Amino acid sequence: MEHIAYCYCGSCKAATDCCQPYIDGTRPAPTAEALMRSRYVAYGLGLEPYLLVTWHPSTRPASLDFDKEAPLNWIGLEIKRHEQQGEDRAIVEFVARYKNGGRAFRLHETSRFVREDGGWFYVDGDIKE
Repeated sequence: MEHIAYCYCGSCKAATDCCQPYIDGTRPAPTAEALMRSRYVAYGLGLEPYLLVTWHPSTRPASLDFDKEAPLNWIGLEIKRHEQQGEDRAIVEFVARYKNGGRAFRLHETSRFVREDGGWFYVDGDIKE
């Protein structure tokens, strides 16, 4: 039996049937949630170029400075809701768990996404305490 590498986003799908095609550029993410999941995977793998290209130009930073920070160990993603707000706008609320220096943390955010020229982009988000 062939070994299937499950996607790091927690979908329980094979990576090749989930986030990998979006990250390697062979297919655009069909929804804001799919883009959010692929961005979570990209954070976990330290794929700064993918994160920047999927960040809307109006809010995109010049860099993420991954090389200047200790890497985080991303350990879980829970999608709380995905809400389509018209054809080209959506929000995704999620909780991402990670470890830094042996301590566990969680990031709870409601992110805003827009679709332009057929592709979804992360715009910004509100972090919840």
